[in-house]
Amino acid sequence: MPEGRDIDAIDASTGPRHVAIIMDGNGRWAKARGRPRLFGHHAGARRVREIVSSCPDLGVKYLTIFAFSTENWRRTQTEVAGLMSLFRRYIFKEMQEFVKENVRVRFIGDRPRLDDKLRGLMDEAEAMTRHCTGTNLTIALNYGGRDEVTRATQRLALDVAEGRLLPGDVNEETLPKYLDTCVLPDPDLVIRTSGEARISNFLLWQSAYAEYEFIDTLWPDFTADIFTELLKGYGARDRRFGAVTA
Repeated sequence: MPEGRDIDAIDASTGPRHVAIIMDGNGRWAKARGRPRLFGHHAGARRVREIVSSCPDLGVKYLTIFAFSTENWRRTQTEVAGLMSLFRRYIFKEMQEFVKENVRVRFIGDRPRLDDKLRGLMDEAEAMTRHCTGTNLTIALNYGGRDEVTRATQRLALDVAEGRLLPGDVNEETLPKYLDTCVLPDPDLVIRTSGEARISNFLLWQSAYAEYEFIDTLWPDFTADIFTELLKGYGARDRRFGAVTA
């Protein structure tokens, strides 16, 4: 934790246990510097390390980051190919560091569309960090909330059709067991960088009662100090979950 950061104001009992981040603004960050969009994506990937490393001191046990959406395939072939190459290099490079920092890595999203080498690296990262007990880092890669719910519903329907589940037993406790995030708690706080105020198909089911922070900072400029300030603000919120406090 860099010297001078005020973490005393963050109460572990009231701070967010699970934070999800929509990492937006890499392209605009690069454009402002006269560089190609992939330059911004590389800068954004480096920023991830700082935020992951800050989580233990800030009381964040689960961090979920939105790396590539099911809609991002619509970008230019050059950008998509560059992103896939970046993901492969990032996972390969960071695997040992994740183990050293006791970070458990998981991936969510629809994997079949990703190339074999990338899927293999994802499987390897999950296997290598399975024993880690520190920060739980979940990377949403080829992920879309509607796609996730669709896939979950298909699996649930199959269980009903084959008699493993009765239709009358299906309720809002059932579907989460079929989601990609079935082993994770719901996010307490969702942060989106770059000034956009929309959720972009991210964790639609899971974020029903999450708090949101939409900030103007572009992702490559998002520091652990900014992260800390947002977490302190979260602790001051009155979360009623539909109830009324006295």
